[in-house]
Amino acid sequence: MPWGETPDESVLSVAVTGNIASGKSSLLRIWERAGVPVISADDLARAVVEPGTAGLREVVRVFGDEVLEPDGQLDRSRLRDRVFRDEDARRKLESILHPRIRDLREAWLREQGWRGVELVAAEIPLLFETGYARGVDVTIVVDAPPAVRLERLVRLRGLDAEEAARIMSTQADAADKRAMADHVIPNDGTPADLEQRALELLARLRARIRRERGWQCR
Repeated sequence: MPWGETPDESVLSVAVTGNIASGKSSLLRIWERAGVPVISADDLARAVVEPGTAGLREVVRVFGDEVLEPDGQLDRSRLRDRVFRDEDARRKLESILHPRIRDLREAWLREQGWRGVELVAAEIPLLFETGYARGVDVTIVVDAPPAVRLERLVRLRGLDAEEAARIMSTQADAADKRAMADHVIPNDGTPADLEQRALELLARLRARIRRERGWQCR
C-alpha cells in the first residue's frame, strides 16, 4: 500500500461515453493535457488480449486461430468484421472482454485513489448498457450527428462506408444516452470547439470538488 493505509474515496470518478467516432478519446486527451488521470477503453481492450493473456486464449478458443496474426497478436480488424456481421458472435466477444476490461479499470481506479488525486476520467463505451454508470460520480456523453461520425470513420479510421454504417447500426440510440447523462458535450464542430467545451466542463467539476471539500472541512 504505497500511498497510505486506505485509498482516498473522495476522488471524483467521471465516466465518458458516446457512440463510435463521437469524440470520447479526443475529450480524454484534452483532459489529460490539463492534468487529469485518464484511461482509454481501447487501451484496456488491447491489454486484455495481449499474447499470453487468458483473454486472448479465450477469444481463440471461441473464434478459432484465424483471428490471430502470424506473430500471435489478435487480428482486430478481422475479428471486428466478424462480430459486427453476427450479433451472437458480438455478444460472445463482449462476454469475454467486458469483465476483464472492468477488472483492469477498477484496479486502475483504486490505484488513483491511493495516489490521492481529486478527479479521474475513464472512457466506457457501454456505460449505460452495462449498468456501470451506477458506480461512478459523473457521466458525460460526447455526441455528434450520425453523418459526422460516419465521415470520421471513413476519413480517420479507414473504414469503408458500408462497414462504418454497419458498426454504427449496432449501437444504442444516442438520444437515450444523452437523456441519462449528467452532462452532454456536442462535438459537431472544430477540434477547438470541443476543447473549449471540454475545458469549461472540467473547470466546473473542479469547482464542484473545491466546494464540496470546503463544506466538509467546516
